[in-house]
Amino acid sequence: MSYKIVVDSCCELPDEYRNNPLVEFVPLGLEVGSYQIMDDENFDQAEFLKQVASSSSCPKSSCPSPEVYKNSYKAEVDRIYVVTLSAPLSGSYNSALVGKNMYHEEFGPKNIYVSDSRSASVGEAQIALLAMELEKENLSFEQIVERLEAYRDEMKTYFVLDNLDTLRKNGRLTGVKALVASTLNIKPVMGANKEGNILQLGQAIGINKALAKMVDHIVKDVKDTAKKRLMISHCNCKERAEYVKKLLLDKAEFMEILILDTRGISSMYANDGGIIVTV
Repeated sequence: MSYKIVVDSCCELPDEYRNNPLVEFVPLGLEVGSYQIMDDENFDQAEFLKQVASSSSCPKSSCPSPEVYKNSYKAEVDRIYVVTLSAPLSGSYNSALVGKNMYHEEFGPKNIYVSDSRSASVGEAQIALLAMELEKENLSFEQIVERLEAYRDEMKTYFVLDNLDTLRKNGRLTGVKALVASTLNIKPVMGANKEGNILQLGQAIGINKALAKMVDHIVKDVKDTAKKRLMISHCNCKERAEYVKKLLLDKAEFMEILILDTRGISSMYANDGGIIVTV
C-alpha cells in the first residue's frame, strides 16, 4: 500500500526528509512588522532572529488555508497521514480537517488521517516518523491510526525558553497562572497537558538550572525510556541541546537520540536560545 506524510512547517524532521517524496511540508506564514516570509525551504533562521531582535512588533504566524491542505492530499497514494501543530496553538489542525472534508466532497473517499499532535516541533516529528515505521509493518490503516493516537496520548513535551514574550503576546500562555519576571533570571520549565495546552512545571534561577530541572521531570515522568526516541530541537543554541542530551544520558538510556534545529514557526515561539524536548 502506498502512503504520504503531510506535516505543517512547524514539524522538525531530519534533513533527509526535506526532499523525500513521501513527505510534504505545508508552510505557515511568518510576519515581523513589515517583514513577511513563508516558513518553507527558503527560511533563514539567522535573518529571522535578526528581524525579531530589531523589531518592536511581536512576530506572528498565519496557518495554511484548507485549500492548501486539500491540494496536498491530491496524491496517487492509498493512505495519507497528516500531522499538525497543537490545536490550542494554531489553526493548522482545523484547516487540515476542513481540507480533508473539501477533498472528500470533490474527489470521493480516501484514507486520510489528521492528527492534532497536541505538541509542536519535534512532537510532530515523533508522530510522523512513527507513521513511516508502522507502514513497514503491513498493518491496516485503522491499526496504524490507533497506534499513532495511543503514542500521541503518551508522548511528553517539555521546553525551556530564554524569552516567553512571543508566546505570551500571542495569547498562548492563557492557562499559565503565574510567570515570574524575566529580570530576576528565573526561567520557567514548561510542558504540555493531554489537550496540548501549555502549562508550567516548575522554575529555576538561570537557564542551566532550568534545563537540569526539565531533565529531572523527563526522567521522573517517562517510563521505558530505552524503548523510546528522544528528540531535542534548539533555536540557535546547539551547545545547550548537547548539554541536555548529556544530562539525560547520565540518568537514562534511549532507543535513539536526534538533535535538530528549529525552523520558522518553532524559531518564532522558542526565540533565540530555546530548547524543546519530546519523548
